[in-house]
Amino acid sequence: MGEFVSLEVEGGVGTIRLNRPPVNALNNQVQAELAEAAREASDRDDVRAVILYGGEKTFAGGADIKEMAARTYPEIAKFGAELTASLARIAGIPKPVVAAITGYALGGGLELALTADWRVAGDNVKVGQPEIQLGIIPGAGGTQRLTRLIGPSKAKDLIYTGRFVKADEALKLGIVDEVVAPDDVYAAARKWAEQFVNGPAVALKAAKTAIDSGLDVDLATGLKIETQLFTALWATEDQKNGMASFIENGPGKATFEGK
Repeated sequence: MGEFVSLEVEGGVGTIRLNRPPVNALNNQVQAELAEAAREASDRDDVRAVILYGGEKTFAGGADIKEMAARTYPEIAKFGAELTASLARIAGIPKPVVAAITGYALGGGLELALTADWRVAGDNVKVGQPEIQLGIIPGAGGTQRLTRLIGPSKAKDLIYTGRFVKADEALKLGIVDEVVAPDDVYAAARKWAEQFVNGPAVALKAAKTAIDSGLDVDLATGLKIETQLFTALWATEDQKNGMASFIENGPGKATFEGK
């Protein structure tokens, strides 16, 4: 457990919790602790799905601007690379990951939320990439993950203007996937995550790998990746159990061991 980031595990769901008041600003220590929490969540067999959560008030308000402003070019180059690597480690967690967004997810905070597979937000949240207002651009995945998620024109509008987006527009744009009452954000995220606790863990990992890897290559290469991952699942016990259960009992009744 880090000073600002912890991994709490209950019932097969791991919650990566940010706790750096007042707005969970992402400094050197937070990004390092995020990377360590992601590594632990990836490695632990008792973690079958993950929630990213900043608490009841704020998901993450972005980078620590005072800390960033004082950096030299060599220092910011090192920090930028390390932050990008930390968020890539979260994006690479080989399990379903949901972001539970409360309050704000701005700048690096939105970039952190974009590493998740699914995003649940309170109906009072605001999200955005306001870096342009500081004379810079997003530097931890915003220009890349946001563009892949909502398309270049919409991403350019948000990044060029730096405007804040309310929950209803974020849902319409596809930045978030579900909007609920503010007090229900964590519970809704946990409900999504709990679907996978008793699921076929190896197949879920393969599905995530196939989708994410396919985004970076042409269709022919993506299909090859899919075929390799698809056929490899015949080496798992879950494939044998799942198909045997389907033949004997019909769909949706299989018991999976996650191996």
